[in-house]
Amino acid sequence: MGARMAFRQAGAIAVSDWLAMGGHGPFVWTAYGISLLALVCICALPLLRMRGVLRRLRRRWTDGEGQGQEHGEGQKHGEGGN
Repeated sequence: MGARMAFRQAGAIAVSDWLAMGGHGPFVWTAYGISLLALVCICALPLLRMRGVLRRLRRRWTDGEGQGQEHGEGQKHGEGGN
């Protein structure tokens, strides 16, 4: 059982050494955090923008702005067109 305990202790030291990264851990983990934040923003911002555009289009459609004006139906006879 002594060998198993020594293995666990060696594993715990290895993980803490790995996290410390030879003293450069804070810099490395900060860089990983900033990179992850940038990737999340790159993915999330276009989705949020698209959601806003769809919301505005839906509001225009329900307000009547976009209905019946595709083929000049909103124009009076003799105005515009050709």
